Amino acid sequence: MAKKSTKKKLVRKEYTATDIKLLKAHSRARTPVSKLSKMMKRSEGSLRQKARVLGIGLGHQR
Repeated sequence: MAKKSTKKKLVRKEYTATDIKLLKAHSRARTPVSKLSKMMKRSEGSLRQKARVLGIGLGHQR
C-alpha cells in the first residue's frame, strides 16, 4: 500500500490597499524586511516582489 503525499495547499493572500500603504510607509522608514515580514505575516520574498512591482525600494540597505 503506497502512502499518499501530504502536500500543503498553497493559499495566496491578496494585497489590500491598506497593505500597500503600509509597505510604502515602511519603505520610507527603511524598516528591515525581516521585521516587516513578521508584522505583515508575509514572506520576505513576497514583500520584496510586491515592492519591486510597485517600483519602491525595501529594506535598510538599498
